[in-house]
Amino acid sequence: MSPTPDFSHETAARTRGLARIAGVDEVGRGPIAGPVTAAAVILDPDNIPEGLNDSKKLTPRRRDAAHQAIMATAQVGVAHCTVDEIDDHNILRAAHIAMLRAVAMLPDPPDHLLIDGNMIPRSCMISAEAVVKGDAKSLSIAAASIVAKVTRDRIMVDLAQQHPGYGWDTNAGYPSKSHISALQSLGVTPHHRRSFKPVHNILCRE
Repeated sequence: MSPTPDFSHETAARTRGLARIAGVDEVGRGPIAGPVTAAAVILDPDNIPEGLNDSKKLTPRRRDAAHQAIMATAQVGVAHCTVDEIDDHNILRAAHIAMLRAVAMLPDPPDHLLIDGNMIPRSCMISAEAVVKGDAKSLSIAAASIVAKVTRDRIMVDLAQQHPGYGWDTNAGYPSKSHISALQSLGVTPHHRRSFKPVHNILCRE
């Protein structure tokens, strides 16, 4: 049975006198289209929504319900890096930029960050720790993963209506077989990441 996230990382930071703890996560490193989206969430320790978990482990319905509960009870910041920024920097750096932008969007500045992954973004000026597989360990990071995923999925549904045929409403821009097939037959859109191999290869052939 896989572990469920808890509040132990947050409690440990709070015992060190760090009051506002933000969980930070991003979604959208793997897609070949669309932005990378990050969220930062400061949960209210006395009012933590039920059912928080790694967003990938929740059904869309439960994810939407959790998202609604997080938005109603927590402090939330959301931010993105565009396709152009991803192509300019590289996806890891873009994800880290989006994370720091999300932190900057929080209503109150946090005292400490719990960041999903094994790296703290460079130019991070706030006390921070990296938590590997953090969305399965920390409730704050799990909340951030839910907010980031729901937000990005909704963006991709909107983009799917503007660019029908690629299936972004179901594949969220990931390189599914049908997405690659559409890319080959319909061509590259402004929302495709040109530095990513499947897109790059098609542009080279053109």
